[in-house]
Amino acid sequence: MIEVPNVKEIATGQASGKIILMGEHAVVYGEPAIAMPFSATQVTAVIRRSQEDFLDSAYFTGPLTQVPQSLNNLKELIYMLRQDFAAPPLLCTITSTIPAERGMGSSAAVAVAVTRAFLAWQQVEETPAGLLHYVNQSEKIAHGNPSGIDAAATSGTEPILFERDKPFHAFPLKLDGCLIVADTGVKGKTRDTVRDVASLMTTNPQQAQRAIQQLGDLTRQAKEAISANQARYLGLLMNEAHTLLQSLSVSDPTLDQLVQVARRNNALGAKLTGGGRGGCMIALATDAHNAAIIANQLENAGAAATWIQRLGYTPAVPVSL
Repeated sequence: MIEVPNVKEIATGQASGKIILMGEHAVVYGEPAIAMPFSATQVTAVIRRSQEDFLDSAYFTGPLTQVPQSLNNLKELIYMLRQDFAAPPLLCTITSTIPAERGMGSSAAVAVAVTRAFLAWQQVEETPAGLLHYVNQSEKIAHGNPSGIDAAATSGTEPILFERDKPFHAFPLKLDGCLIVADTGVKGKTRDTVRDVASLMTTNPQQAQRAIQQLGDLTRQAKEAISANQARYLGLLMNEAHTLLQSLSVSDPTLDQLVQVARRNNALGAKLTGGGRGGCMIALATDAHNAAIIANQLENAGAAATWIQRLGYTPAVPVSL
């Protein structure tokens, strides 16, 4: 137990969303993938002292003891932090623009924001290792055996190359352009698509393994394109990746339609992101003006919401429409 006598009256913590830029599904089979923070969507947590532990959020407002099972990871995170720092009861207020169950790291981002707010409240210096310790504990409760990539991406400022059983590798974002994320409005079906890709690896191993290997190659090329500020080349790689993901049966008509709308409106490239069959798609644009046009057309085509992030900055900058 850590004794911390000084407690601020109120403290705030923030975290960004995250997207998988390249390599989804292939990463399950040992190929690399790239995740990156997406700061156009964010979570903010505010902590202050209270008579009892109390949560105020869009999903639940009330005593922490009464939170639904779906928020058990957040309840346990707060109890863990309070115990480790001998902290008094608290009121935690959470606001978020990250859609849940869309592959954008919502649960990890909430844990990052809450942990940052708590450490600031206790006037304890935040360290990357300390932050990730608590966030990963929360993610284990939420997801069982998480890779840790959501925790790293939602708390960081740079793209991350990751491979199974290897350390994460962050690298600079040196790319001029804008990234658009569009929400289909449908929860992603990651478990179904992972299962179906595994089935395809058994029933048609030659086709499936070739697609997986090609996705890995595209991811490696994408890292080089980002590092060399080659936005147009990255767009072409994204298009190829979507075609391969279609061949693995992880896309669906809604995602394919939004991808085509983005391309018809001069996106450099577009593809699904995350588990597929719902969730989100991403598109790359040359600048904020073109990104706004693409986002508008995506919403006209049925996207539930869109967000734009200007790239080439550290951290990347959200764009207001």
